[in-house]
Amino acid sequence: MEHITSTPTAKAPAERFTGDVYLNMIEAPTDPARLAAALVRFTPGARTNWHSHANGQTLYITDGIGLVGTCDSHVVRVSAGQTVKCPAGEEHWHGATDTTLMAHIAMVVGDADGDGTTWLEPVTEEQYTHALNSRNGS
Repeated sequence: MEHITSTPTAKAPAERFTGDVYLNMIEAPTDPARLAAALVRFTPGARTNWHSHANGQTLYITDGIGLVGTCDSHVVRVSAGQTVKCPAGEEHWHGATDTTLMAHIAMVVGDADGDGTTWLEPVTEEQYTHALNSRNGS
């Protein structure tokens, strides 16, 4: 057993996120389990870039209200206690609404080279505004 009392909060890298995003690593991908898990906090309007995961991703919302969008314009509005599963290879993004914070635990199973995430371009203001106004999947 290993008891980890706390991990330092780090600001998420600007090249992968829009706005202010903070994370606390829960678990880094290591053999044999390769689970990566982090508590990620998004300030209003903050969001990830488009990205995908080689083995998919599970998001468990812990606080606030957020959005998860896919490249086919499907948007889900999420709140505390809800879970979203993004399948392997699906390009998606997630973040807070424009008026509320959102926090989630992000979980991915990595591969031998890391967490298996492919980072892409930022979500545009037009895409984000469309997601805010979208009612599909909510």
